[in-house]
Amino acid sequence: MSEIQPRWSAEELAGDAVSKKELAAFLQESGSNEFLLAHRLNGKLASVVKTAKRPALVAAHADLFATGQFRASGEADAASVKQAKAADPAAAPAPDAEAEARPEEIKYEKTLIKKGAGERFPSKGDRVSVFYTGRLADGTVFDSNTQAKGRKPPSPLVFKVGTGRVIRGWDEALLTMVRGEKARLVIRPEWAYGQRGLEAGGIPPNATLHFDVELVDIE
Repeated sequence: MSEIQPRWSAEELAGDAVSKKELAAFLQESGSNEFLLAHRLNGKLASVVKTAKRPALVAAHADLFATGQFRASGEADAASVKQAKAADPAAAPAPDAEAEARPEEIKYEKTLIKKGAGERFPSKGDRVSVFYTGRLADGTVFDSNTQAKGRKPPSPLVFKVGTGRVIRGWDEALLTMVRGEKARLVIRPEWAYGQRGLEAGGIPPNATLHFDVELVDIE
């Protein structure tokens, strides 16, 4: 699995395959509040569709995947928070208090395959090197970086962990691993590619994904 891929290709966005409303709705559902404010995408969807120019929406789509400014799980829509406070300020608890009162459900399972030799876990922002093989529930391999490419030996995927550069199931699980550890992950759709799936990667909607991952190094 490579870093998170754009929802639509440049060709799809340049043509009629994706409507302006569909693009705006995806950005509002996926982007963090800071991202939406920076791109002037906050507010009612109908208003955004009416006022935003398509090239600006296409540019925002590219920026979302380039920067990884995705909405955190449980992050409320800025407009929803504003409306709730206007209706009853006391009825809109602070996000931290709400999270403490209702701990988030873990949406992956991890099974140890091989113990690691390292002594520390990665911290958010650390660069990690990972070998992996990803499979669908029926055993179909949809991605792997463990095989040689011609004369080139396999090379691990390197990225900053815990920053949204990969699916959340990976970010969360790798923070619990040490150097040299190998594990099998079963990641539910909510922490993988969700309701949309990833057509370009061969991942259908609402797919539970199975990965064998090895944490090669932590920098």
